[in-house]
Amino acid sequence: MPSETQSKAARTGRTGRPRSVEADAAILTATRDALVELGWSKLSMGDVATRAGVAKTTLYRRWANKNELVVDAVAVLFDELELPDRGSLLADVEGVVLQFASLLDRPEAKTALMAVVAESTRDDALRGRIRSAIVDRQKRLVLEGRERAQARGELPYEADPGEAARNTDLIFDVVAGAVVHRALVSAEPVDAEWARRFTLLLVSGLASLQG
Repeated sequence: MPSETQSKAARTGRTGRPRSVEADAAILTATRDALVELGWSKLSMGDVATRAGVAKTTLYRRWANKNELVVDAVAVLFDELELPDRGSLLADVEGVVLQFASLLDRPEAKTALMAVVAESTRDDALRGRIRSAIVDRQKRLVLEGRERAQARGELPYEADPGEAARNTDLIFDVVAGAVVHRALVSAEPVDAEWARRFTLLLVSGLASLQG
């Protein structure tokens, strides 16, 4: 039976060695380091390749341009976010808010996110990639948290899939928007007290939204 790599090669017409996980990780780390040091305008694919210790052709086989590379470098950081079961909806939300804020406090995350968001205002393709690689992927946290809260009886089940999807988008926008604005725009601390007050406001709103 052909492997997943062989099957993919058959579908795309490409053959050769599979991508190296180690090389990918080195490239994405080098990208974030270069962003912190150089900024978006001075960042180049050649510089990233040198820092990562790979050939420039290796880089271009994986990413077509700098925009795609930087978004993926940011997306990997956001994939670190988790939603462990803390026993209640309030505790779950409060925990992920603090975790998200801690991620945004890291220089490589802060610089990379601000850079791609600023650049995306002039680039529709980049905005679409941010949506698919970061925003849509991280909505998994909302889905996981809501399903857990519904199983506990803290939130009602939604009969209409369309309404459920709209609520997922809204919850994500509220949480991500508030934390990013607080941490990166207002440059105010997202501490335990702020996270507690924000969570109470959000959860009380969810009760009325889904009641």
